Amino acid sequence: MSVERSADDDNRAFLNTVADRLLRTVEAAEPVLRGFTEDVVSTRPGPDRWTIREVVGHLIDSASNNHQRFVRAQSRGEFVFPKYEQNDWVSRQRYDTAAWSDMMTLWAAYNRHLAHVIRQVAPASLATRCVIGPYEPVTLGYLIEDYVTHLRHHLQKIGERVRMDLVDTQRT
Repeated sequence: MSVERSADDDNRAFLNTVADRLLRTVEAAEPVLRGFTEDVVSTRPGPDRWTIREVVGHLIDSASNNHQRFVRAQSRGEFVFPKYEQNDWVSRQRYDTAAWSDMMTLWAAYNRHLAHVIRQVAPASLATRCVIGPYEPVTLGYLIEDYVTHLRHHLQKIGERVRMDLVDTQRT
């Protein structure tokens, strides 16, 4: 007797894989990030570059924006959302003055929650067309996977600054 997999089964497996990858990434990076000194997180590598603290603030903003997208895109035929103005958001929130430990707690908890949210996405909604600002339309499935890719990219760049591997590609 053969058991056939449905598209919903495949989509559910995809969502669980992405959620697991997000959790493994947070679990690997969080203790390392928490160990950074004030000097490390506050050093600006160039006049138009963010500090590590600001990069993590940007990642919190990314979590917040994507949380809205992941939930709202499930309730429409097409989802339209404004562009995220990252430089404005980071400067207006003055992440450079925020307590590092508070930022780390929020970042880690928000991403753990997003892993939960990702697992709850209706598999049939992964094909929902999403338009973000002036960019080409993508699917909700793409946004979900790209969120984790984006997070890992920034963690890799932070790791390069401090000469540490924050994203163990063998494990995560």
